Amino acid sequence: MRLSVVVPCFNEENGLASLHEVLADVLPSVAPDFEILLVDDGSTDGTLAKMRALAASDPRVRFVALSRNFGKESAMLAGLSEAKGDAVAIMDADLQHPPELLRRMIGLLETGYDQVVARRDRKGDGRMRSLISKTYYRTMNRLVDVRLRDGEGDFRVLTRRAVDALLSLREYNRFSKGLFAWIGFDTAVIDYQNVQRQAGSSKWTFGKLLNYGIDGVVSFNNRPLRLAIYLGLLVTLLAFGYAGYVVVDVLASGVDAPGYATLMVGVAGLGGLQLLFLGVMGEYVGRIYYESKRRPHFLVKETSDTRVSVVAGAERE
Repeated sequence: MRLSVVVPCFNEENGLASLHEVLADVLPSVAPDFEILLVDDGSTDGTLAKMRALAASDPRVRFVALSRNFGKESAMLAGLSEAKGDAVAIMDADLQHPPELLRRMIGLLETGYDQVVARRDRKGDGRMRSLISKTYYRTMNRLVDVRLRDGEGDFRVLTRRAVDALLSLREYNRFSKGLFAWIGFDTAVIDYQNVQRQAGSSKWTFGKLLNYGIDGVVSFNNRPLRLAIYLGLLVTLLAFGYAGYVVVDVLASGVDAPGYATLMVGVAGLGGLQLLFLGVMGEYVGRIYYESKRRPHFLVKETSDTRVSVVAGAERE
């Protein structure tokens, strides 16, 4: 069995040497026939130069350089598209995904599973971040049509059948955690303790995490739109109820002084709901807009195989 290890990279210049050293030490005992496929997602430091040097010194290392920063989802897709192995592992470049786990993961893959997922604990995370994460996944699993588990990320090993299934999904707006769950197949999960980064700093800001969370909500269901209908019906019923109360009160007590505070609260509340619903609908319309363009998920400017500038997309005919 040939193993491909796909590693998306963005500004990982300082950690690539350590990554290569660890993988070169671990992988021969995991799969004698393997390749390390590094994907440069438009890095602005010396990451690409490091990749060129590693590929020149080690024939087991290949790289794909994207024309700009397309995001981790596109970088993973580029790696899966270029991987040649019968099994494909996806892991981060910062060694927070322990390569030693690949032995157990490949062992489970050989017993008949199509996906083996490494699930980390929350050791080392702040209480607030852990609470937000748990709340997010509970909410997600009530909304989306697939099952997502806290701690399960991109660190996993897939068979060629599972990889081909992922590549057959041509949608532009990709949420890989959901796609991994959506394709199904027999899946095994192993747990491991959280590991701190060996070099560099996290590229995930609060804004990026928030946008990623919104992507997860709207990528796999239309329930926010359905929720807008239900909430609109509830507000309408409350408005009719309040109107009935006002009429009865006027008939019983006569006309009273106008309720300025009530009016302002009602206008502000309904205005906020309308803007919220417009935002939800706009998010779906925007996704339809991007899907209709049918642009490629990424463009490749250089690979270790060609060593020349090429242009390629994720779609295959």
